Amino acid sequence: MIKRVPVMVLAAGGVAMMTPCTLASELVAKASPPLTVNAGDTAWVLTSAALVLLMTPGLAFFYGGLVRRKNILSILMQCMMAICIITVQWVLIGYSLSFAPDMGGGILGGLQWAGLSGVGLDPSPDYASTIPHQAFMIFQAMFAIITPALIIGAFAERMRFGPFCILAVLWATFVYDPVCHWVWGTGGFLREMGALDFAGGTVVHVNAGIAALAAALFLGKRQGHPNGISPPHSLPFAVLGAGLLWFGWFGFNGGSALGANGLAAGAFVTTHVATATAGLTWSILDWVRHGRPTGLGMITGAVAGLVAITPAAGFVTPMGAIGIGAGSGIICWLSVTFAKTKFGYDDALDAFGVHGVGGIWGALATGIWATKTVNPDGADGLLYGNPAQLVIQLKAVLVTMVYAFIVTYVLLLFVNMLSKLRVSEHDERIGLDLTQHREAAYTVID
Repeated sequence: MIKRVPVMVLAAGGVAMMTPCTLASELVAKASPPLTVNAGDTAWVLTSAALVLLMTPGLAFFYGGLVRRKNILSILMQCMMAICIITVQWVLIGYSLSFAPDMGGGILGGLQWAGLSGVGLDPSPDYASTIPHQAFMIFQAMFAIITPALIIGAFAERMRFGPFCILAVLWATFVYDPVCHWVWGTGGFLREMGALDFAGGTVVHVNAGIAALAAALFLGKRQGHPNGISPPHSLPFAVLGAGLLWFGWFGFNGGSALGANGLAAGAFVTTHVATATAGLTWSILDWVRHGRPTGLGMITGAVAGLVAITPAAGFVTPMGAIGIGAGSGIICWLSVTFAKTKFGYDDALDAFGVHGVGGIWGALATGIWATKTVNPDGADGLLYGNPAQLVIQLKAVLVTMVYAFIVTYVLLLFVNMLSKLRVSEHDERIGLDLTQHREAAYTVID
């Protein structure tokens, strides 16, 4: 009969025969299996990146339809140029400043990844463990593109094109990239503090909305504002743009799950529910106050809902999304309807009233409705027994607001010293399409 040797003895003997180096490598291999690219996750993130890219042309039509016909091409040109300029900035330094290993203090990423050095086709253990690092990079590039484009709505019809291009690059570098690192970068101080921002409520909307307010105040009112400004020249264009934004936003929020998984599905659902609720809420408020709902009000409400659900999309339930959507419809309606008139600033297309105010509400609402039953990597909010999360969200919002306003205003002063930002009175009367681009959106055929 063969005598059996205890398994533990064999295991111990096997370990004893290993060299220290071999044993260490075996333990590391078992503890940290190699990262592999998942085809489904990669396909979803790349598709989402394309959806987010579509949002900037969608924004161009949304804003373009709301301005006077003599300025629509200037809006389209500014939005499309933002795609070109910010893409190059992102590849050269923007991605590295936002997501590279922290330089210290949680303030900014280093320049290790400048020019995408070290950003290859293998997964990144810090950000994208199942998709190529470059897939994560290009997905984030689309966020960096649309954020400065959102600000255009505040200074529409009165900024010269050349200085706009300079401002866009400087703003992306000194405002967007640092705030992005604070919230999403490894070691970012707001991330370490526990701030929740699933897809850009603070990074994108509070940041851009406050910058928009700074720009509106710096440039002053348009000639004839408010009574001498004609109504939107093409509401169908605005509705088309809002539809494209709604469509693209599924990539904005759903893609932020960074995988084809349940979290992406949940973010997809909450995005749609909050948007529909906000559009409905705004329409009801218009109906009660004016006796009729309007197409402009409905699409503005829908965009407000998209903004507000962005930070919360991957942390809340569909019922939470209804609460957030209804809140954004009410709060942004009050801001656009009463606050702008009371304080007299010319936020031409309500970039601050919708994105700034809606982003602030969404970030705070995340601290109210967030629940770990939806996302274990998140946190419970006020309604789930954790009021401290609401305090954290408030701190993150206040820090972003102060930083974005001050640095944006300084950049406006600097660019204005280099080249006057505002068009002349003559050019403003003629329109920016002809004076800035020598083009006309519409031609009259005899």
